[in-house]
Amino acid sequence: MRISKNTGDASDSMNRFNLKKLRQELEGRKTDNIYRSCPEVLSRNGTRITVGDREYVNFSSNDYLGMAMSGNLSEAWQRGLQIWKCGSGASPLVTGLTAAHVSLQNFICEYLGVEAVILFSSGFAANQAVIKSFCPSGTTIYADRLSHASLQEAASMTGARLNRFLHNDPASLKRYLEKGGTGLIVTEGVFSMDGDEAPLAEIIELADTYGIPVLLDDAHGFGVHGHQGRGTVSAQGLRHSDFDVVTGTFGKAFGTGGAFVAGSRTIIDYMINFAREYIYSTHMPPAQAYATEFSMRYVSEHEELREILRDNVTLFKSLMAETNCRLVNSENSIQPLILGSSEKTTMMSEFLREHGIYAGAIRPPTVPRNTARIRLTITAAHTEEDIVLLTETIREAEKHL
Repeated sequence: MRISKNTGDASDSMNRFNLKKLRQELEGRKTDNIYRSCPEVLSRNGTRITVGDREYVNFSSNDYLGMAMSGNLSEAWQRGLQIWKCGSGASPLVTGLTAAHVSLQNFICEYLGVEAVILFSSGFAANQAVIKSFCPSGTTIYADRLSHASLQEAASMTGARLNRFLHNDPASLKRYLEKGGTGLIVTEGVFSMDGDEAPLAEIIELADTYGIPVLLDDAHGFGVHGHQGRGTVSAQGLRHSDFDVVTGTFGKAFGTGGAFVAGSRTIIDYMINFAREYIYSTHMPPAQAYATEFSMRYVSEHEELREILRDNVTLFKSLMAETNCRLVNSENSIQPLILGSSEKTTMMSEFLREHGIYAGAIRPPTVPRNTARIRLTITAAHTEEDIVLLTETIREAEKHL
């Protein structure tokens, strides 16, 4: 491959792509106020984030319990590095599972009351692995309309028929199931862009009635909800064994990274043998697995983290009730501020940053058209002063936008 020495757009030397067409599509995204770029973060310290030459109060992080900034977790990761050094070397089927991986898997089994667990390097890969393993061409996937992109994209890749039922609407799901067919029901516990919860008991009842297995992605519920942080399933009085497959991540409430799939021994053994995302991917570093188990144990034993988070969410919602802004019905960390248009959402994001608040502008295609929003995340690490600053800034923005 020839590498251009031009300090301008080096890709001009690789003209086998239609660069003119690509640039036109990028310009279209800019015109529609949905162009994306990654800011360079120079430092993070608790709820403070430095981007460029300015420090902001960070309301964009999924570090719901503040574990990513925890000194205890940093020390655990360092201990893991001392024992296991860096990297995992290759796929677990090539280099094997370290004792750190096995210990984490065993803890999750005990924590959730399931037979077996398999680890992945990301939640995206975990969700894709499940759907691609169990939904071949000819089957039907019944997915909540607002399911995460990892779930919807995997469905489109399998050759299976995708039926998207109305969001959190068991009656809509039932209408699809009544038409017959085999496949998989897919939903989230806590939805990543809206912060609301799925009616899990009603979904399980339908699954039992029609004999269709269920995949639950509880990435945003684990650690935050339920007894000892066991997630949305526990919070709604159900058991994880009620679900055929459960996925979750470590990069949110637990502050590390990677993901898992939990299910029966047969389900997990099948994935070890057939899930390409597992077979052909370098595994999670063992030091990370070591730190993740420490974090999960710590989170399960410290209920005060969840109590602080609930108090902070309550404070935020009470202060926002004094504004004219539209919030969704969420009692979780995720508190989206629905603004509708991408242009207004971009303006709001810029206003917040001008006043020292860092929050993500979420626009289509991540969310449905005309539902662009500022996705605010309230965490246990935020102080009362942080939350007051946020709500006062939003109130000030109402006057200007």
